[in-house]
Amino acid sequence: MSYAVKEMFRTLQGEGVQAGRRAVFVRFAGCNLWSGREQDRATAVCRFCDTDFVGTDGVGGGKFVDAAALVAAVVGFWGPSLDRRFVVLTGGEPMLQVDDAIVDALHDAGFMIAIESNGTIPAHPGLDWVCISPKAGSNVVQRAGDELKLVWPQAAIDPVALEAWDFTHRLIQPLDDAHAAAHHQTCIDLVMERPAWRLSLQTHKLLGLR
Repeated sequence: MSYAVKEMFRTLQGEGVQAGRRAVFVRFAGCNLWSGREQDRATAVCRFCDTDFVGTDGVGGGKFVDAAALVAAVVGFWGPSLDRRFVVLTGGEPMLQVDDAIVDALHDAGFMIAIESNGTIPAHPGLDWVCISPKAGSNVVQRAGDELKLVWPQAAIDPVALEAWDFTHRLIQPLDDAHAAAHHQTCIDLVMERPAWRLSLQTHKLLGLR
């Protein structure tokens, strides 16, 4: 199987429980909740995405003929160190492409594998860290994992109901739009009311990282 990757780069994880950790990000092309084209945003299931996942023209992106080629590129971005290798598979929606071959090859290369997914496709059982970010209007089937990251506010999602899902960590993250300052306070208020949640900020944006 070949794989379409929008971009690949080394950075610090900017969000969630793993924030601040060195990582290689692999952003797979394609998503099942939005085409990625602005003309389709108004009718998409997810309308607030801030990520370009269309095509394979980003830095480090391309078409990889097999898992071995993709993992060789990941290793190249990480460098020679074998210490605490960590890769984040994201998108778009990475579970459209993640398979046994990718998971096995990354593990063979010594990587801990995290995924950031919308949860509409079951997560691969071999993943080491599962982060699910549910989108209103979608059918979330992956209701268990390590990290539930809710972008807030979203109409038609009830954070209280999500507390019944089986996640080790529950994070609330302010929606980054023209009303971001108000969303920050809304998220703070929610965490103060419901301590099952923790606040997550997009620190990579604050630091000017990718």
